[in-house]
Amino acid sequence: MRNETVRAVLTVARQDGQWAVELEGNYFGHSVNKEEAKAAANKHARQMQDEGRPCQVRVSGEHGFFANA
Repeated sequence: MRNETVRAVLTVARQDGQWAVELEGNYFGHSVNKEEAKAAANKHARQMQDEGRPCQVRVSGEHGFFANA
């Protein structure tokens, strides 16, 4: 049996005609520009990582990868 780390998932997605970051049902970082919302998600993820909380940023509609840290 593998011991998997539970990660918080920050998702950048469209909400009410804007881009926003969703984390545990809460939305923040609203912007009409997807890149600005992605920057907000990455900044928040860096803060979480620095506090020792594993996380992952996903962007709705894009394919990518993540690295285990």
